[in-house]
Amino acid sequence: MSQYFDLVKKISFLRNGGTDDELRAANILLEEIEKGGGKGELMDFQIPYFNLEKYSMKVVAPYEKEIETLPYGRSGCLPEGGVDLKLYYAERGVAEDYVGIDDLSDTVVLLNELHLDMYRLLCEKNAAAFMVIQGKWWNNSENSDFLQRHLREEYETFPKKIPGFYIWAKDATELIRNKAEVIHLELRETEYDATSRNVLATIPGTRFPEESIVITAHYDSVLVGSGAWDNATGSAAIMYIYHHFLKNPPLRTLRFIWCGAEEQGLLGSKAYIEKYPEIVKQIKFCFNFDMCGTVLGPNSVFVTGGDDLKHYAEQYCGEVGMRAAIHVGVHSSDSAPFADKGIPSLGLSRGTRTAEIHTRNDQMFPLSAEQLEKDSEFAYNFISKMANAVRLPVATSLDDKMKAEVDKYFAKDKIYKKEDEEKK
Repeated sequence: MSQYFDLVKKISFLRNGGTDDELRAANILLEEIEKGGGKGELMDFQIPYFNLEKYSMKVVAPYEKEIETLPYGRSGCLPEGGVDLKLYYAERGVAEDYVGIDDLSDTVVLLNELHLDMYRLLCEKNAAAFMVIQGKWWNNSENSDFLQRHLREEYETFPKKIPGFYIWAKDATELIRNKAEVIHLELRETEYDATSRNVLATIPGTRFPEESIVITAHYDSVLVGSGAWDNATGSAAIMYIYHHFLKNPPLRTLRFIWCGAEEQGLLGSKAYIEKYPEIVKQIKFCFNFDMCGTVLGPNSVFVTGGDDLKHYAEQYCGEVGMRAAIHVGVHSSDSAPFADKGIPSLGLSRGTRTAEIHTRNDQMFPLSAEQLEKDSEFAYNFISKMANAVRLPVATSLDDKMKAEVDKYFAKDKIYKKEDEEKK
């Protein structure tokens, strides 16, 4: 197993979607595919990206103080030289917070968090800018990092772009406690499209080649930490599975996708589905791996399917003595876009209470080669049962209840796009 644990180490560097380092990680994966005697390919696709050029935040009334900040990417620009804006704190970010307020064109709104409904309200009130609180009161740049994000595609369906900024909870607390009134904000950025890529490999089925099972794991990372757990481990696990099936070809076709740009909105899996609609029609099931290999547990199995799939997963875990929490619903990972096409899935994960993602603390320490092998072998045997069954043991479509869950997961994106199209 040392080969696959070494793979975790090899790709444990910043590899955000659309960057040269993501491409470097993709090429490492291609080399590993070929080492096992397989053949892989890169699938390029375009993603939204940005460069921050200049930004700052400063209290200018009734006192002066520089505030540490990081802007949202692709949230627009402020006028050259910046602007002075009144500060308003919307505690819940809901309509009740804006009763009696019709225009916020001279105001920056402080939010505890950002959701699409909150952004929609900001647009309706013509807000000049917004700030989102990050972390707890003790977090700062010495012990933490802002998690760099950009406004995703669904936010860009609105006619207005509102410049956005992160602010530490400690600084936000002091702004409100000290009754800050006016904030000077600067933001200049450039938006463009970058190239991300999926890494693809296929093992044709020996008896039912027209039926496919897709096996996914994202290999990109956010812009902090090494991304060792999230998700170099999942990438290594499906490499282990790929090499094993190369030596033991299954009855059904297996399609392996190391997905790029997952952290920017599941963009790799979405791009695959868009590019290969005819292949998607052949896919009967999806296995997704998002974080495993930690010395300490717990194990989690995410079931996006009906009761039959839940019971099948429980039964298999019992057979092999695997203690795992079974979660029924949509796994917020690369299996979700396949579920949106009616394809059931299992998501496999481990260690969600003992390791940390999306921070500088996502490192190699909590991981072990021994546990990565256990997790990979468990998955390989599970997939073997499905891939080699004469008849698939579970439904290959989603029931109405799960379809509703998937629709709910993707609903806001779809609803707002539809409304925007109707306005046009």
